[in-house]
Amino acid sequence: MPSRSTGVITQDWDPIVLHKAKPKAQDLRNPKAVNQALRSGAEVLTVKKFDAGSNRKAGGPAVNPRKLEEGTEPAALERVAGEVRHAIQKARLEKKMSQAELAKQINERTQVVQEYENGKAVPNQAVLAKMERVLGVKLRGKIGK
Repeated sequence: MPSRSTGVITQDWDPIVLHKAKPKAQDLRNPKAVNQALRSGAEVLTVKKFDAGSNRKAGGPAVNPRKLEEGTEPAALERVAGEVRHAIQKARLEKKMSQAELAKQINERTQVVQEYENGKAVPNQAVLAKMERVLGVKLRGKIGK
């Protein structure tokens, strides 16, 4: 039989100290918390933000950003040509379809079909291809010509 030690039995556990959770930054900015800290004599840190409350900037950009933008990009995007608009409307009406029905068949929103028929849309080859397939009319060779 194994022999037991006859010495003093001790615990190997270390004491655990639980601390209160630190207050959140949002709670520290609360005016009530600041006033309470001032009353109790605790240290309150105040920091002035750089350029706070002013609209001035130290040094603006050397080049006007609008001129830079206009120089690199075209002024206006190409819109759907009048011939294409009328071809879409004519083919849709010949098939006795509404704009909503056409939109549903090409898996687009009704607003997209409206924009194409009003000439406000920027031509997308994929959408025009879907319309060609459903309406049975050639549309893509007529853009901007």
